[in-house]
Formats: sequence, structure tokens, C-alpha cells
Amino acid sequence: MSVKPEPASALFAGPFALATLSAPDGPAFPALVTPDGRALDLRHAFGDERLTVVDLLERWETALPRLRTLAADTGLPRTAVAELRVHAPVAPRQVFQSGANYRQHVIDLHVAHRAPGDDRPEEARRAEAAKIMDRRAAEDLPYVFIGLPSAITGPYDDVVLPAWAGQPDWELELAVVIGRPAHRVRVEDALDHVAGYTIANDLTDRATVFRRDMPQIGTDWLRSKNAPGFTPLGPWIVPAESVANPDDLRVTLRLNGETMQDESTADMIFDVARMVSYASQTARLLPGDLVLTGSPAGNGMHWGRLLRDGDVMEGTVTGLGVQRTRCVAEGAA
Repeated sequence: MSVKPEPASALFAGPFALATLSAPDGPAFPALVTPDGRALDLRHAFGDERLTVVDLLERWETALPRLRTLAADTGLPRTAVAELRVHAPVAPRQVFQSGANYRQHVIDLHVAHRAPGDDRPEEARRAEAAKIMDRRAAEDLPYVFIGLPSAITGPYDDVVLPAWAGQPDWELELAVVIGRPAHRVRVEDALDHVAGYTIANDLTDRATVFRRDMPQIGTDWLRSKNAPGFTPLGPWIVPAESVANPDDLRVTLRLNGETMQDESTADMIFDVARMVSYASQTARLLPGDLVLTGSPAGNGMHWGRLLRDGDVMEGTVTGLGVQRTRCVAEGAA
């Protein structure tokens, strides 16, 4: 099941974007999508029936000029996106997730996750969290952990809420798509390794974030973030050359039409280049990999309203299109 995309969902910055699409009964294929909502099958354009978006990203330096030419050729046969199924735009080998990267969001979470016995007034706990954020920024220490590619789903697919998830929550994020291998790259060079950007909703079950049986071992990201479908992705990969400033984009999530998150990426403690550089200091980032950059204030814990059966989330990031997903309780899917 999926939520049918509206025609306006095709809108994005620049002359084209990448997608993974399929006909109702056909295999998925890489596509070039134009802002008028039409798609060109890139298997035929590149003469490779087994082509994937990762293949294009593996050869990004030579593929990008070819994609520009194809986008400008209005005589090529195209299909309306509305007639096709939209999948997650890329199947990454690795997913790097950023935690605690939006100042206001972290302060809100610090207040919401009050430790047992902490009876201080909210103002005191907010002040404490603000000092922690200031120290992290001064020490230049981002927080990155690993997600599972199997949690990724399409931008219009239903999201199944597992029966065990006591507090499922939303976290809309700007996602970076790697286009060149990156290992121990400098901040000044990091954006040279970015092919483009897309939208991710990094769902989290707040009830299982912390291991209550062994508090000393800390967070349990496997349990809380990696259920199948917990990372709706897309709809498009917009090339980096079409995004003027990734550190000044609006991240907006609406729940059943009501705005819950609405913040600029300018509120990030560590910008896109820093996040890519930091992740590359330990790991080797590969073409098609994702670096999720964190989520702004306004999640369900802040509002006291968690996800439930029938909810529809609509997420937008400036110039990257719209994703729209419906929540379905396990057993009702």
C-alpha cells in the first residue's frame, strides 16, 4: 500500500533529479525526472538494462554531464511519474545517521527524557542542555551512528508501526548522497564528494532508545530506529549543483495537515561539510551512501503526540520535493 503522490510532488530545484521508479508490474529502474513530473528511463539512455542509481553515482563525474544533456533533450520519450511507482531513490550500502545536531531539538529532547528523580524545573534542564550544546560545538565533536539499509522504504509507502513500538516518533532530515568515495577528507573538500540531496524521515521509537535493563550501555539504535520501513526516503535525489546552500534549507513536517516541524538547516550545530568529513575520518564513504544530518525541533515527544494508526506524514525540504507516508499499525497493514 502507498499514499498516491500529488503532481506537485515532482517539484524540485534545478532542471532534473534522479529517481528509482517502476511500472505497476515491472522492475525498478533508474530515471531522470524533470520538474514537469515526467520521467526518462535511464537504462535505455545509457544502454544498460541492469543500470541502477548507485551505478550512476559510481561514475558521477562522467554521468552528470550526460544527465544534463538528457534533461535538455525534450524530444526523448518520457512517462508521467503519476503513472509509475516511486521507490526510494537509491539503495545505499551504508547509512550514517547524525544525532543531536539541531540545537533546539536536543534541548527539547533533554527536557522530554527527564531522568528518574530529576525534579528540577524545566528552565534549569533547558539551561543545562544549552550548555551541553555549546560545549559540543566548541569541541567540534559531531555524533554519528550507523543505520540499516533494510529500514529504508519509498517516499509514498505505508509505514508499519510495530506492535512493540510504544512511542513511535517522526524525525524529518536532510539526507546527503555521496557521489565520490570519501575517506579522511577535510571539511574544505567534503562537499566535492557529495552528488546530491534527498529527504529522509528517520522514525524512532522513543520507548526503546535507552536500554533500561542496563543503563550503563546507553542507547539501542538497532531496536529504536531500524524496523523495516522506519526510514522513508526520497522522492528524488537533487544534484548538489542545483542546491545553492544545503546549510540554509527549510525542513518541514506536517502530521495530518498540521505543521509539527518547521526549521532551517541553519540551526544545525555541525554543517553538511563537517558531518561528511567527520564520518569519513573513521569509515570509507561509498557512492550512494547516505549521511543523515539530524532532525530539527518539533518531534512527537515535544508535542506529547506520538504516531498512531492512520496518521499521514508529509515531509518537505526546500527544493527537494515532497514525501507523503501513512502509518499503519502492525496487523492492520
